[in-house]
Amino acid sequence: MANAPHEAMHRIFQEYPGLFSRVSDVLGLAFPESTRTEVLSNDLTENQPLERRVDTLLRIETEHQGPFLLAVEAQGRKDPDKHASWAYYFSYLLAKYGLPTTLLVVCQDRATAEWAARPVRLGATQWPVLTLHPLVAGPHNIPFITDVAQARKDLPLAALSAITHADNPDVGAILKSLSTALRDTPETIANPIVELTAQGLGNRPAAQQWRNLVAVDLSFYTSPLSEEIRAEGEARGEARGEARGEAKGQAKSLLMMLELRGVHVPDEAREKITNCDDTDLLDQWFSRAVTATSTDEIFDAS
Repeated sequence: MANAPHEAMHRIFQEYPGLFSRVSDVLGLAFPESTRTEVLSNDLTENQPLERRVDTLLRIETEHQGPFLLAVEAQGRKDPDKHASWAYYFSYLLAKYGLPTTLLVVCQDRATAEWAARPVRLGATQWPVLTLHPLVAGPHNIPFITDVAQARKDLPLAALSAITHADNPDVGAILKSLSTALRDTPETIANPIVELTAQGLGNRPAAQQWRNLVAVDLSFYTSPLSEEIRAEGEARGEARGEARGEAKGQAKSLLMMLELRGVHVPDEAREKITNCDDTDLLDQWFSRAVTATSTDEIFDAS
């Protein structure tokens, strides 16, 4: 079942199709710059019970070399069954569109990336029909972007850097450069980057780092993530307010009990009771106040 990091690793190419040109440069390949990109249906199912869906499929137009297809797969772990699936994708797309097709596999750990990058010869050992050799982007070859100017220059690549390096203990440096770069970025441009980065980090510890940075550096934005953070803060504030209100009521009842029993309450003791926010402790003091003859007897066992 697809999870948030899986979705982010391929959806970022839907949101920013030009990102593939920069990724191919990083991988040392000379793909032409796109002039137009179209997101195609990812359904590769034929009229058979077997269902096949590539994660993202793009038709990329170029000025001098014509169009080609880019199939993007997000791969979270080694899966030998994928080799057959990827070979199917390639053959199906070639038969359906008659266009050159490139498969890009995006990973978040080096072991999976190395597995995905290995050429796989398909067919009989004596005469393989097809050699599967996808492009692979992962923590081993996507740059670790910590320079704010570099992040600002290419926000989608900086977001992909954060996503592919999500398990790196120093990923916070990427996240900080990205959040800083987004400060002076229009909200309509920044919001998809904020959300895709959050999705790509999933439930890793880095996800909380990103939430904190969004709350501090991008508090003026109204993205779904920032709204969620604000709502959580308001809920915590309301909870604290309710707890303080309950404590104030208990303190008032305790002072009233002491007054009815004729127990003298010095100013220092009154202040201690009034300023106490610990409802459990106030309950203890109230129980002792039923028989106490002085405020010292209430506090002594605290």
